[in-house]
Formats: sequence, structure tokens, C-alpha cells
Amino acid sequence: MSTAWRSRRVVPVVAVAFGVLTLGLDLASVPLDSITGSPGPGGELADWLTTAVGVVPAVAVGTLLAARRPRNPIGWILLAIFLLAAAPVSDYAILDYRLHHGTLPLGWVAVVLGSAWPIFLVLIAILLWVFPDGQLPPGRWRRVSVILVAAGVVLGLAASAKGAVAAAGHDIRIGAGGNLASPATGVLAVLPKVLVLGFLASGLTWLVVQVPRYRRAAGERRQQLKWLYSGAIVFVLSFFIPGPVANNLIGPFGAAALPVCIGVAVLRYRLYAIDRIVSRVISYTLVTAMLAGVFAGVVVLASDVLPFKTPVAVAASTLAAAALFNPLRERVQRAVDRRFNRARYDAEAVIAGFTARLRGTVDLDTVQGDLVDAVHRAFEPAHVSVLFTARTSMEPTGRIGRAEHSDLDDQCRDCHRANGRT
Repeated sequence: MSTAWRSRRVVPVVAVAFGVLTLGLDLASVPLDSITGSPGPGGELADWLTTAVGVVPAVAVGTLLAARRPRNPIGWILLAIFLLAAAPVSDYAILDYRLHHGTLPLGWVAVVLGSAWPIFLVLIAILLWVFPDGQLPPGRWRRVSVILVAAGVVLGLAASAKGAVAAAGHDIRIGAGGNLASPATGVLAVLPKVLVLGFLASGLTWLVVQVPRYRRAAGERRQQLKWLYSGAIVFVLSFFIPGPVANNLIGPFGAAALPVCIGVAVLRYRLYAIDRIVSRVISYTLVTAMLAGVFAGVVVLASDVLPFKTPVAVAASTLAAAALFNPLRERVQRAVDRRFNRARYDAEAVIAGFTARLRGTVDLDTVQGDLVDAVHRAFEPAHVSVLFTARTSMEPTGRIGRAEHSDLDDQCRDCHRANGRT
């Protein structure tokens, strides 16, 4: 049995095991919150729901990436990030050292992981720089990038040493929030601040680099970058929504958006068009808001101004909203596509122009040229072939005979084998 074959069998198992471990630890935060007396808003059921919404998609994407693309570190980094970010290490530290006086097993592991937030920042910075192929910037900057990544990892480990020092010295005192009560001194107090400044500098540099990077990108890489930027925008905006209830309800969706978008970009982005998704989300949001305004306006007009009862007003509002849905959706979709889904808008314009020219054209060569030109402009295929067959008779229905149809199929298959794509 070859080493490569064994690695192909072992790596997916390791990825799934890592994913199950991360998911189990993250979901364990819900019962531990109840035990330690710090459940989230809305009770235990709401806590289960919000935790599952934020954690399950992200861990699933990380596990899938690690299993399908084991040489790409993005999947492994995602799993490590959510292991450090969502594992209930603070709850377990409270349960062990404040409620059971340090008698539970692996309490020191929770203390070490609870102080490892600097590594979390380092992993996020690395994730952004190696997207989407898992490689650092090539060329003359590669050696500099390797040095900076190595320095960041070493600095992150050193800045996270507070928990390990406390565990090694058997001087673990846990505060009410689950963190170490003893403040860091000396170098251990300075290193986290240096790391935060380095993380901010890395993030700002990454943002500056993205402008020319996106302008130079084309095709596949541009679609991948669109997925990354869309997920990052949703992730950032979800944390600026005011109010604790809104933050706890919408925050998990934002936390799941970024890894899901990264997974789509790295794995099978060709199955999804980000422009189409963004366009549909915006258009249906606008249509819903407009119809809701029409519904409320008609209800108020019919019940308060006109002498109609409330059930009649609601029925009239429903009929008005239903009648306006399709015309409003088409107009809004066209306007949104013109701005956010330009490829579809241009393709529809090309097809509409070809249809208009076809009505007034009788020359076969002209129709053939217009057809090939329209297909190239609208769909940008690798190859286009137009096949003509000699017809022995003109049938009233315009159908092709069975033998003639078979010859046409054979020609299509031969052309497909020769060109790979028709």
C-alpha cells in the first residue's frame, strides 16, 4: 500500500475527527452556560438555536475544505479559529476552579486555551493572506511573507503564554468571567499589545492590497474575491446592529456568512454566481419593502379614511399587493441587475437585439453570423459551432426525418469529441 494512498484515506478521517471535536466543544457551551448560571438572552432554546446557526455551517465548511483540499490550509485554519473562538473554555474554567475547586479533569487545558486569543488573531490574518489557494504572495514578496508569518506565529504563542505559565506554576485563579484573575506582568503584558498593533497593521495592509488585486483579477479569481468580500462585509456589518437581542440573533448569521462564502469560493464557486445572488437578495428585499408599504398604506386608507371595515381593508390590501408583485419585481430586478448583475443585464440586451434583427433578416449567412456573435457576447463560450444538414424533402410540420435526425446526432457527437465543448 503506497504512502500517497494511505494519506488520501487518513487525511479525510483526521479532518472529520477534528471537525466533530470542534463542533462538540462549541455546542457544549450551551449546557455549560446553564450550569454556570450565564445563559444567553431568550433562554436555553434560543441559546441552542443561535449557537447552532453560527457554529454548524462554519465547522461544516471547515471540515469539508480540510477533507477535500487537505493541502490548502484554509479548512484547517477555519476549524482552529472556531475551536479557539467558540469553545466554552471560560465556562469550564469557572466550573472547575470556582465551583469544584480544581478537581475536574483538564481544567488547565481550559485555562491555556482561554489565554490563547492572540493565536486567534494570527490565524485570521494568515487566513486572509493565503486566500483562496492557500499560498502566500508569490515572487519577491514570498520570502518576506514567510518571515512575517513565522514571526506572527512565534509572537502569538509568546503572547498566549500567560495561561501556560499559570498552569505550570499551579497558580490558577479564575475571575467571575472565566479569565485568569492575576494580571500579566513584564513581557507577558506587553506582547499582546504588540500583537494587536501588528494585527491591525496586517489588516490595513491587506485592505490596501485588495484594490489593485481586484482590478487585475479576472474570471475565476475575481469571482473568488467577490465571495470573500461579500462574506466579510456581512460578517462586519452583523456586529454593528444595535441592541443585545438583535446582536445575539443576527450576529451568528454574520459569523457563519464569512466561512460559508470562503468555502464556496475555494470549492465549487462555478456552481454559484455571486452577482446573481446579490442581485436577487437586493431586489427581493426592495420588493418586499415596497409591497409591505403598499399593504400598510391601503389598510390605513381603507380603514381610517374610507368607510370600510378592517377585514375588507386587509383583503383589499392583499389583492393590491398580489397584483403589484410581478410588475414591480420585473422592474426592480431590471434596475438592480443593471447595477449589481451587469453580465445578465448585458446578455439580455444582446439577446433582445438579436431577436429584433432576426425578424427582419432572411439571409441565412447573415443569421448565422448574428447568432454566433450573439452567443459569444452573451455567454462567452470556448467554442461555437453551427451545423447545417441537407434536407431531402420539405415536411409541412418542419420536423426532421428520423434518419436525418440520426445523422445530425452523429455529427454533433463527432464535433463534441473534437472540440471538447460546443
